[in-house]
Amino acid sequence: MEPTHIEHPLEPIFDARSRVLVLGTMPSPKSREAGFYYAHPQNRFWKVMAALFEEPEPLGNEARAAFMLERRVALWDVLASCTIEGASDASISNARPNDLSRIGLAAPLEAVFTTGSKATGLYRRFCAGMLPGVPHVGLPSTSPANARMRLANLVEAYRPLRDALRRSA
Repeated sequence: MEPTHIEHPLEPIFDARSRVLVLGTMPSPKSREAGFYYAHPQNRFWKVMAALFEEPEPLGNEARAAFMLERRVALWDVLASCTIEGASDASISNARPNDLSRIGLAAPLEAVFTTGSKATGLYRRFCAGMLPGVPHVGLPSTSPANARMRLANLVEAYRPLRDALRRSA
């Protein structure tokens, strides 16, 4: 597969009630096609979120956006653009970050979580200074490429996200 330059096509999901920001790297081809985050049918992000909050899995873009906003979770990606081969985070080059201060100025964020080691590394390299004083936690990827982690292990790994929201209630 040839590397392609991608401009991030999705708007962030957030409002003034958002307390936690979850950041991936860049929408996958399936997510760009669907026009929403974590849309690949094998990606376990929405299953993890549902289990974490003991709710049914939200289906469809509007239901997923509402699910996050109701729980005070903002959703976006670290990168505004990059060159990437398919959905392979390992192939990312020419990375340009999103301006996360856009969310930080609109909502009193109490924690930032990144999904996967590449998002974590890119956040630390490019974005941590945009949200000074906001604690950051790197979480495992929910991508099908991270098949070694079972769903139950992912849910357990994501508990700090839920705990951060409980502390801010």
